[in-house]
Amino acid sequence: MTALRAAAETAVRQCLNLEAGESCAVVTDDKREPIGEAIYDVASEITDDAVIVRYPPGETHGSEPPAPVAAAMAGADVVLAPTTKSLSHTRARTEANEAGARVATLPGITEDVFTTGLAADYESIAAHCEAVREQVDDADEIRVTTDAGTDITFGVADREWLSDTGIVHDPSEMSNLPAGEVFISPETADGTFVVDGTMRPHGLLADGHRLTFEVEDGLVTHISDDEIRETIEGAAADVGNAAYNLAELGIGTNVAVTELVGSVLLDEKAGGTVHIAIGDNAGIGGETEAPIHLDGILREPTVFADGDPIELPTPDAD
Repeated sequence: MTALRAAAETAVRQCLNLEAGESCAVVTDDKREPIGEAIYDVASEITDDAVIVRYPPGETHGSEPPAPVAAAMAGADVVLAPTTKSLSHTRARTEANEAGARVATLPGITEDVFTTGLAADYESIAAHCEAVREQVDDADEIRVTTDAGTDITFGVADREWLSDTGIVHDPSEMSNLPAGEVFISPETADGTFVVDGTMRPHGLLADGHRLTFEVEDGLVTHISDDEIRETIEGAAADVGNAAYNLAELGIGTNVAVTELVGSVLLDEKAGGTVHIAIGDNAGIGGETEAPIHLDGILREPTVFADGDPIELPTPDAD
């Protein structure tokens, strides 16, 4: 069995639980066709009602797909979308969920990320998510520290922790794949975080390359990196302080990811890491809308819930 085939088996059978008699739409584009074909091959062995729809890559993340693609999504019981640009935050995805479809988006997926991120037992990942949730759910305050210089405290208030388990078995559910994280949109944050893993536009940071961010009252007040600062300033020209919003705190739970590869989609799921995002959080329980959502991954963090260190899932956890 090829690595692509094995990953597709996990996505279709375990994550989406496609059954005979259900319809399945595989949505892909010209640059992700091999992944789309691998998923379609597995789906078509389970159900006679499987289709694959290919279109030119969208211009930006969140660009709406062509109308026939959206119609195929809305008409299916199960949708898997390995695409160059994300369909996660599109009307097409929302309308497919509202029509009852189970949806997995795979934005910016590459063959390496697909085979690495799906070479996992997603029932185990769901269990790791639950174990983390049990430790943080009732906490009022979360603190994250690292040897690289991170020391930041998040006020949770009434915000809810969410889990991205990759298990999408019920109608109208949606997940990214690869999956594996527990995350929250904090009410506020204060301190410093230092990214030493992966962050756009740099990808995987070289040894010794670190990106430092200062945060006060939930807003980023200092950015050490010129390119990231310019990106946020550009967004701020349209939406003001919303672009500087401390948007997300996430904890990776995918213990199959044994090393960072430079893909935010995969690296933010790596067990034993934390990611912190700037910008939009309206889709994850927050109230801030912005045209950016920039995740930075932190290596080897220590996470405290109301002062008590929590146990993080690591690649040797299974």
